[in-house]
Amino acid sequence: MMRMKKEEYRWFLKDTVRTTVDFSQTQQNLGYPPPPVQKPRPESSHIIPLPGPDEAGALCDISVAEAIRRRSSHRKYSTKPLAVEELSFLLWATQGVRGDRDPVRSYRTVPSAGCRHPFETYLAVFRVESLQKGMYRYLPFDHALLPLGCPSDLESRMSRAAHNQPFAGKSAVTFIWTALPERTEWRYSEASVKVIALDAGHVCQNLYLACEAADAGTCAIAAYDQELADSLIGVDGENEFVLYMAPVGKL
Repeated sequence: MMRMKKEEYRWFLKDTVRTTVDFSQTQQNLGYPPPPVQKPRPESSHIIPLPGPDEAGALCDISVAEAIRRRSSHRKYSTKPLAVEELSFLLWATQGVRGDRDPVRSYRTVPSAGCRHPFETYLAVFRVESLQKGMYRYLPFDHALLPLGCPSDLESRMSRAAHNQPFAGKSAVTFIWTALPERTEWRYSEASVKVIALDAGHVCQNLYLACEAADAGTCAIAAYDQELADSLIGVDGENEFVLYMAPVGKL
């Protein structure tokens, strides 16, 4: 495989917005409607409501300073299950919706360029009280889970999708974030690639801090098999694809 020169990939980190994007030609400025900021679900689908953020947050109450001080990456977890209230808190902390459900500006618990929030959260649940093992998608506007079934050998498939990192399949739950670039491209066109990557960092850092409050641990995973990961959650790999992962377990 031919390697790229440093100049050919470092541009991604630079301020290229003003030199590469004609903002008068973005879909937003051309009058196109924005893509929805929550992926729709089948009308007849069954969803699982989660405990409210206030109820869940009461179990996870430490100072911001203490959470930052204790933050660390953890790859070994106990076999103790995560409480559904704790999972609810982690989901709210990473993608929870605040205020009105505006189709253009989705105000959430994490920052996102232009309030476009280009991510969907999938969960590989192994040990969470009140939930069956299997795959789920978080619905932030409903603060609920959409069950997606339970593939056979879920633990091993999850680990293989994470380039054979075993802790990805030994957690209580593994967060899998996908990107839907069109949400951000509607406003920022080609400049979206950088801000989507930055937005993913905001989400995962909130998970790290929220885990400290829940007496749990996590470790971000950016090394994964794209095809296996996309296949595991059933996305097309083009308009939606896995971007980031983070197993979570009790310590």
